[in-house]
Amino acid sequence: MRAIKGAGTDESLLIELFASRSNHQIKALCDAYLSETGRSLNHDLKSEVSGDFEKTLLTLAEGKRDETSTVDAAKAKEDAKILYEAGEKKWGTDESKFIDILCHRSVPQLRQTLVEYKSLSGRTLQESIEREMSGRLEDILVAIGTTESTLRRIIVSRSELDLQDIKAEYKKLYGCSLYSAI
Repeated sequence: MRAIKGAGTDESLLIELFASRSNHQIKALCDAYLSETGRSLNHDLKSEVSGDFEKTLLTLAEGKRDETSTVDAAKAKEDAKILYEAGEKKWGTDESKFIDILCHRSVPQLRQTLVEYKSLSGRTLQESIEREMSGRLEDILVAIGTTESTLRRIIVSRSELDLQDIKAEYKKLYGCSLYSAI
C-alpha cells in the first residue's frame, strides 16, 4: 500500500481508503497488505499515525461498520444528542464519541443522524466538526460524516471500477439518475 510505503505517510490517501470502503473491501485491503508485506496493516498504521487520527483509522480498519440499510430514528436522535453534547454544547470536545458513532453506524443511519443533528444544533455536523476539531482528525471525520464529500470520493475512486453499477443502483433507489441529482 503506497499510502504508508517508503518515506512519509500519505494521510489523505489513508482517509480516502478507509472512509469510503465497505467492510469487505477493508478486509480485502488488509489481507492484501499482509500478503504483500508480511505485516499487518494495523501494525504499520500504529507506527505511522498517532492520537485520535490513529484511533479513527484503526477503528475503520477493523471493518466492523454496521452495513444494514435499516434506520432507527430513535437511535439517530440519541446519537445526534450524544454528538451535540460531546462537542458544541460543552467546552472542549469528547472526540471518542465522534469516532465511535461515525465509525460504527451504517451510512443510512448516519444520514438520519445528520438530519437530527442539524435539527438539534442548528448546524450541520460538518460545521460542528470543523469548529471543534482540527488537522487530520477533522479531515477524516468530515470525510465520514458528510454526504457531499462521500459522494465526490466515491465517484472519483470508483469511476473506473463500478461507477456504472453505482449509477444503476442509485436510479433504482431514488428514481432519478445520479447525473441529474448531482
